[in-house]
This record gives sequence, C-alpha cells and structure tokens, in this order.
Amino acid sequence: MSKKKEKNETKEKQENLEDIAVNTEEAAEASEGKTPEKKEDAGEETEEAAPEKDPRDEKIEELNDKYMRLMAEFENFRKRSDKEKEQMFETGAKSVIEKVLPVIDNFERALDMVGPEKESEADADPFMDGMRKVYKQLMDELDKIGVKPIEAVGQEFNPEFHNAVMQVDSEEFDSGMVAQEMQKGYMYNDSVVRHSMVGVAK
Repeated sequence: MSKKKEKNETKEKQENLEDIAVNTEEAAEASEGKTPEKKEDAGEETEEAAPEKDPRDEKIEELNDKYMRLMAEFENFRKRSDKEKEQMFETGAKSVIEKVLPVIDNFERALDMVGPEKESEADADPFMDGMRKVYKQLMDELDKIGVKPIEAVGQEFNPEFHNAVMQVDSEEFDSGMVAQEMQKGYMYNDSVVRHSMVGVAK
C-alpha cells in the first residue's frame, strides 16, 4: 500500500471521528435543553394543585381551637367546684347532726323512763304527751333530710355499721347476730354518722 493511500485513509478516519464527536455533542445539548423545560412544567403543575392557604382561615381555625380548649377547661372547673361544694355541704351537715344526736339520746332515755304512751287522753300526762310530739317532729325533720337510724338488733353484725363492745349469751339470736343495742347509730344519706354500739351473741 502506498503512503499516499495510507494518509487518505487516516484522514478519513479522523473526519469520521470528528463527525461522531459533533453528533454526540449536539445530542447532549438537545437532551439538556429538553430536561429543564419538563422540570419547569412539573413545578407549575404542583403549584396549581396545591394553592396557598388563606391566612384568615388559619386564624379562624386557631381561634376556634382556643375556644374549644377554653370551654373544656371551664366545664372541668365547674364539675370540680360542684363536687367540692357538695363535699363541703355534706361535711357541714354531718357535723351538725353529730351535735344533735346526744339530744335525741336524752329524749329517748327520758321517754323510756316514763313508760309507754297512755292510750286514754284522760290518763295521759300533758307534759309527756308534748315531749313525745316534739321528739316525733324532730325525728320526722331529720328523716326528711336523709338522717335515718341504723338497724341493729336482729341483724348480722357488720363492722361498717356496728361497733361491738361486748358479747352476750342469747337464746333468741344465733352467734354473730346483734342481740343488744346500747346506743343507736345513725346514717346521713349513704354515710355513717355514728356507729351503733351493740352486743353480739356468742
């Protein structure tokens, strides 16, 4: 092969390589030119899909949330206050009832000493008849506010209501039953004001 021919072939190869390089650069530039356009289009679509929230709506939601929280706190405060008032009233009522119970005890002792009420008005003592009426009125008023005597004699001994001070022999009651009551107990609504002082059958 001649040197001239070799030069021509070398020149043709260089020209082919240059053409390939040019085509590659053009393809790269074309590719780079298309990519940003797609990104911009995607960005525009995103902005249209999620519009900005109105600041006034955000403020309304914030104020509404504060209002709901405030109402919940107020309701809790009202319930606590009502419960505290109820507890204070019950404590005060029980304190007054405890002071009245010794007066009731003395009434009952006095009436027991006199004996049963006379059926005939002619035989009745006007003074004692008046005492019985006052005692009955007092007990009726206590019953209206929820004060009731605790049942003792004939009931099974219950430490929640009865205070056992001794054991007694009893033919009438079984073992563990309240056979004798030395001091009457009382309840105010569902709580014990004073336990019954009792004797329990052996």
